[in-house]
Amino acid sequence: MKILVCISSVPDTTSKINFTADKSAFDKNGIQWVINPLDEFALTKAVKLQESQGATVTVLNVGDATTEPVIRKALAIGANDAVRVNLDPKDSFSTAKEIAAVAQNGGYDVILCGKESIDYNGGSVPGMLAQLLNQPFVNAAVGLDINGSEATAVREIEGGKETISVKLPAVIAGQKGLVDEKELIIPNMRGIMSARTKPLQVVETSASEVKVQGVSFDSVPPRAAVKMVSADNLDELVRLLHEEAKVI
Repeated sequence: MKILVCISSVPDTTSKINFTADKSAFDKNGIQWVINPLDEFALTKAVKLQESQGATVTVLNVGDATTEPVIRKALAIGANDAVRVNLDPKDSFSTAKEIAAVAQNGGYDVILCGKESIDYNGGSVPGMLAQLLNQPFVNAAVGLDINGSEATAVREIEGGKETISVKLPAVIAGQKGLVDEKELIIPNMRGIMSARTKPLQVVETSASEVKVQGVSFDSVPPRAAVKMVSADNLDELVRLLHEEAKVI
């Protein structure tokens, strides 16, 4: 069985987010990059299938050379090899098109990815990818079993869970719960050393069309200073809530 895991390189959640002076782009200076957490759930699931079913796991990233440390971490976690499409991703469609260009000739039985990345939260690449490849698609999976040419996925729906059976090949977008958080793999020294020698193929872009362009970005406005009101000064509290907070 061949598994392709799509990973994004995203800012660590502890990083301070800033934009360029003209607000036209994200400022990458001083940012610590990590594997998109939802993609990491998918990668861990793939490594478990590697252990239980002898699967071969390939990780794929669409990005420039700065993403290679994140790709090497994925290899240290347990992937067999990696592919990087040499393109700074600009929108969901062009990203999905580049992934599809690699996947359609790879003979993969299943493509795993996170349901969205935590930077732009578009959530559209997995569905677009499935459409481009004309493959079944399951979104927001919290469980996955593979038996031969069939996959059984569990996904959360409002008020419960739904179990879906699909024929392979298929695209499965996972989220938190696809594996238990305690099962996420922290690379050990052996994994880190072996990752240095695992194959990382760089392919050039297929010149996919960018259909959506970001116009501007704004930071969340800073919170206003806290005003303390004496417990026995109810008139002042009511005035502030009415005139300044405008909630009454």
